[in-house]
Amino acid sequence: MKPNTQTVMQELIEQVRGAVPFDRPEAEICTGKCVGCPKKLLEFLDQELTDWEIRLKDEETPKLGEISRLAKTSKKVHKALARNGLV
Repeated sequence: MKPNTQTVMQELIEQVRGAVPFDRPEAEICTGKCVGCPKKLLEFLDQELTDWEIRLKDEETPKLGEISRLAKTSKKVHKALARNGLV
């Protein structure tokens, strides 16, 4: 049986929170020359995840497109962080 979209979104959020270093100090994130701004990317992604956590808590059902968009955004941020040596 396929999981519902709320479960899938919650699992995606947990995977992203586990893979992305949100808890790193600013001194480690902002080390000079950057490809993109890792600090702003982390803040943006954290806000997106927090928004969805609140929406899921309020029992909102995400659409497949919304899950796909969050996954795509997360992958792009992860790639940018990797280029900056943060993951």
